[in-house]
Amino acid sequence: MIIRRNSFAFRVFQAAICLLAAAVVLPARAQLGDQSDSAGVKQTPRVSADKIPPAPPLEPDKALASFALQPGFRIELVASEPLVHDPICIRFDTRGRIWVVEMSGYMPNPDGIGEDQPVGKIAVLEDTDGDGKMDKRTEFLTGLVMPGAIALATGGVLVGAPPHLWFCRDTDGDLKCDTKMELARDFSVAGNPQHTPNGLVWALDNWIYTAGWPFRLKRLATGEWQREPTVPRGQYGLSQDDAGRLVYNSNEDQFRIDLISSHYLQRNSHYRTGAGLNVDPIKDQTTWPARVNPAVNRGYRAGILRDDGTLAHFTAACSPLIYRGNQFPDEFYGNAFVCEPAGNLIKRNILWEENGTLHGKQAYSHAEFLTSTDERFRPVSLANAPDGSLYIVDFYHGLLEHRISLTSYLRHQTEARSLDKPTGMGRIYRVVHTGRPLQTLPTFSRSNRESWVQLLNHPNGWVRETVQRLLVESRPATTVAPLRKLATEGTNAWSRLHALWTLDGMAELDEASVLANLDAKNSKVRVAAVRLSENFLRGEEASQFIERLSGMAQREKSADVRLQLALTLGQTTDAIAEKAMIQMARAPGGGEELTDALLSGLYNRERPILEGILKDLSWPKDEEDARRFIAGLAHCIVASRNAANVEVLLQSAADSTGPIRTALLQGAAEAAPSIIRSASRGPIRLGGEPFAWRMLKASDLPGDAKRVATIERAISWPGLPNYVAPPIVVALNAAQQSRFSKGQELFAATCAGCHQTDGQGLAGLAPPLADSEWVLGSEQRLARIVLLGVHGPLNVNGRTFDLEMPSMANLFNDDQIAGILTYVRRAWDHTAMPVEPATIKSIRLQLGKRTESWTEAELKAVP
Repeated sequence: MIIRRNSFAFRVFQAAICLLAAAVVLPARAQLGDQSDSAGVKQTPRVSADKIPPAPPLEPDKALASFALQPGFRIELVASEPLVHDPICIRFDTRGRIWVVEMSGYMPNPDGIGEDQPVGKIAVLEDTDGDGKMDKRTEFLTGLVMPGAIALATGGVLVGAPPHLWFCRDTDGDLKCDTKMELARDFSVAGNPQHTPNGLVWALDNWIYTAGWPFRLKRLATGEWQREPTVPRGQYGLSQDDAGRLVYNSNEDQFRIDLISSHYLQRNSHYRTGAGLNVDPIKDQTTWPARVNPAVNRGYRAGILRDDGTLAHFTAACSPLIYRGNQFPDEFYGNAFVCEPAGNLIKRNILWEENGTLHGKQAYSHAEFLTSTDERFRPVSLANAPDGSLYIVDFYHGLLEHRISLTSYLRHQTEARSLDKPTGMGRIYRVVHTGRPLQTLPTFSRSNRESWVQLLNHPNGWVRETVQRLLVESRPATTVAPLRKLATEGTNAWSRLHALWTLDGMAELDEASVLANLDAKNSKVRVAAVRLSENFLRGEEASQFIERLSGMAQREKSADVRLQLALTLGQTTDAIAEKAMIQMARAPGGGEELTDALLSGLYNRERPILEGILKDLSWPKDEEDARRFIAGLAHCIVASRNAANVEVLLQSAADSTGPIRTALLQGAAEAAPSIIRSASRGPIRLGGEPFAWRMLKASDLPGDAKRVATIERAISWPGLPNYVAPPIVVALNAAQQSRFSKGQELFAATCAGCHQTDGQGLAGLAPPLADSEWVLGSEQRLARIVLLGVHGPLNVNGRTFDLEMPSMANLFNDDQIAGILTYVRRAWDHTAMPVEPATIKSIRLQLGKRTESWTEAELKAVP
């Protein structure tokens, strides 16, 4: 639900316009004087009308003249209206045809009237004369309401059209859908484009991932679809790098990457720090548009626009793409490109790795890879193409903000310049480097699938991942031997990586192929081999692999391989693997990510492991990483809330001295705040005062007194002033329980994409709800946040979030909002009172005509 500042809804259409968050440029010379919003904030345009150039809709040939690119590049038109309308994302098939998602229902007018009409389509575009431009259109599927996602998979097409995810097939070869199977009906909520999942990326590990949906998919050999929980990532757009690491972003946060697979860090509910996930290597959100951008949703606020009227930083970042083509110069390979439709630009970032750490920077100073002076140019997604170039999908829609978040300010700016019309336009462009020719599409002969295997050597990432998908889908037996040979004898990392994962996807992965690559020269190949070893950690091969991996853990020098070893060894409780993990923990130079990886695999083993370490006189007490591991174990023990284990921990701390005592108290103190904040569960209830407590209170080590004081607030026992008996939870009646269940479904479909299914939030996107004072406190405040939204800065659980949560007043009725709020006040061990629909109705009436979102100060004034 909560989205970063000026996210302007975007999850808004997370699925579509992705993040087209707020920016439409202001009307020239129209009635754009000062206004005040409903909260009394003066809305003075920061750019005078006489400095805003006109922005009429341009014909495609004139639109081409509006672009400026870095030297050596040109932009070419591939398709435009009337061949394509309202495109938001594309996919290429093996014949070079373009499959387009058209979201024609999006904001046909400022009130959004008609957006619920089934006018969305999936169209297929073809170039029949070979001139590089599409000239034929076939409508594969029509009658969709706000479709937002597509993937070509298993001989069909996955189509996301909330709340459905469909698997569609053309059975007679006419490029029209003949059969449609529902794979999910919780693919967001119909009518809420802010929370529509999208992306649908077939990743290197053969799972299909999305942005904004907490599940991943895989089709089994039986034809059945397997569905597993995962982390909902980002807002609009998802891609991967050569190593299969997933890339995403949110409106004001241009680039995030998962350096590890997310399922590992969900293993230990006692330790959820998430190092290695949602990593920001660039940390620079500045933008440099080619024109003024005064019609950002709250462009009248300081800091959003520069003095010259240009967008200062990302507000509608979407569709990050790792360029993996072979048409640009070599130095562009692996760069990250990001769309900013609010600023009419595309940014280029350079990424590199050092000692297992990913770094990044913007490629140009005070400039962009591509800009346009056409205000209606709205790049909403990018694609690596079969010909090696970079494709751009241009929604070409003047009004980008969804009605849910459209402020009176932006509505005025939009209508004054008629930016809300015309609709139904759209373009697809191709960016080409002038120094290299476009590449030729390989032939995918179905009569000679053995020839596909060699295409896993291809320099174009689109070709390699397409071949892998086709082989996994069809599983031709004649390709197994060539794949195994390529996996063990391939001359480059690409070929070995894809060969290994293809064999895994075909259920043909053998021990020899994995073992051979544990010694591969390329560290990313070794990472893959270690991860794929997990297939053999049970059964007859287990001891061989555990011994090999454990030995490798002692010798391996590459940080990325060591990280994967820590994760993989945690997939078994074998004593040899556990010993290897402890040895890794004590070695210097591992860093925070390695510690987190190790702890994630030690769920419910923390106490005995800690006890063993404390008896080990050789444990390196002065090594930072070794102390961090001890602190992490202590953290887990306190977070588990097991009173007996906590008492043992406190005694261990009292019996220890110097750095070890400090590490134990530090870990316990770091876990304490979440317990202190837990109004529903209260402190950890011990049977009585621990024997060691007075010793700890008397500790004179630097900082220990403060740590002990923090721990003291998280524990209690009978006789203490802060002792509170376990709370009596008021049972929900039948009506409240029904609302809770419906609220749980709505939360999963709309709110979990930002706040996560465990209520812990996500850095760069949304704050936590679990144990949040805003959730467990006044229902009057909580209801107001949902009805009108809130903009930061906002303090949540001791941290400040600079964010923008849109209004949900028009999205849900009173009963639905009451259900969602009842759910979040009872989920995650909360015991707060439920919320009634009558309360929501009453607050709606009190709000009157107010439309401005709340500030923290305003909310705190509400009892």
